[in-house]
Amino acid sequence: MAGKWFETVAVAQRRAQRRLPKSVYGALIAGSEKGLSSRDNLDSFDQLGFAPHIAGLANERQLATTIMGQSLSMPVIISPTGVQAVHPDGEVAVARAAANRGIAMGLSSFASRSVEDVCAVNNQVLFQMYWSGDRDTMVQRLVRAKAAGAKGIILTLDWSFSNGRDWGSPWIPEKINFKNAVKLAPEALARPRWLWSFARSGHMPDLTTPNMAPVGTKPPTFFGAYYEWMQSTLPSWDDVAWLRAQWDGPFLVKGVSRVDDAKRVVDLGATTLSVSNHGGNNLDGTPAPIRSLSAIVDAVGDQIEVVLDGGVRRGSDVVKALALGARGVMIGRAYLWGLAANGQAGVENVLDVLRSGIDSVLLGLGKSNINELDRGDVVAPPDFFRRLGE
Repeated sequence: MAGKWFETVAVAQRRAQRRLPKSVYGALIAGSEKGLSSRDNLDSFDQLGFAPHIAGLANERQLATTIMGQSLSMPVIISPTGVQAVHPDGEVAVARAAANRGIAMGLSSFASRSVEDVCAVNNQVLFQMYWSGDRDTMVQRLVRAKAAGAKGIILTLDWSFSNGRDWGSPWIPEKINFKNAVKLAPEALARPRWLWSFARSGHMPDLTTPNMAPVGTKPPTFFGAYYEWMQSTLPSWDDVAWLRAQWDGPFLVKGVSRVDDAKRVVDLGATTLSVSNHGGNNLDGTPAPIRSLSAIVDAVGDQIEVVLDGGVRRGSDVVKALALGARGVMIGRAYLWGLAANGQAGVENVLDVLRSGIDSVLLGLGKSNINELDRGDVVAPPDFFRRLGE
């Protein structure tokens, strides 16, 4: 195990790139159109600095918090990502890692493992839904998630159909059949360790979405589920309020970048909102979430929990988001790099790297608790922040 340990998320990403077939890795890093938002998600964190202290530092630091009613060992939540075919154990490995590190697991409705399987290994699962299908279908998914043990719902609204997801985006097959296997064979054979890991598991990468079909019925492929979503009528704010009313627990609306939208989310009774641009995979040119965060916190932060999702790769990124008013962050690609590099242990490794980074920055800033962070701890250039929809 020692030889597989990595000190940073960047190292995990490099190992994932070496291990994964080119098209699989490409699918993880791709953004929409020119990749402006995807790049800004990362670059924006680099533009922020810190104002450290040199004495009177805290010998012990507290990282624990509560988000969506879940007690977390640190202010990090696993963001839901679909069809985690980078490793045979997929979402179950991620769920076990999250449970072992004391954080909540967001599970995509487009996941390759069922909500029942994931809830069996993690008792802090937040089930994610798109506005897909008719109302009866969506209620059935809520009922199933509740029965499985999900503690909250994440409604993702920061993903709209785009013909332009072409920035490094590879061809992804509808399903793994003989013809497609032959087409992908050169890539897979070039990554024998990845191929062998699936061979040992007894199944090839699973591109079906079991959470998009009733239990006991044949699940659609990822693109079958995608087609259902594309054909669904776009939701109004009244529709979103209706869905929120169907769930009697914590409810997060993901994808806010504007103040006026944040106020609507508060009005419909959500408990939490996520400032997010879907990892740069939605409307290209949308500012990085960290740029829009403080304006949204100023407008509604005393009425709703605000978390940030997008571009987090280091513990220092987490602290920057907290200092600007976020209650916590959600991570996506970072844990996928760990999963690809070393399965469950790799995800745990990423979470340990983030925890260590958070603790180190708190030490340098002279804080004994994440709740003590404020904007005075962060240094930002004059033109950094965006105040959209005020």
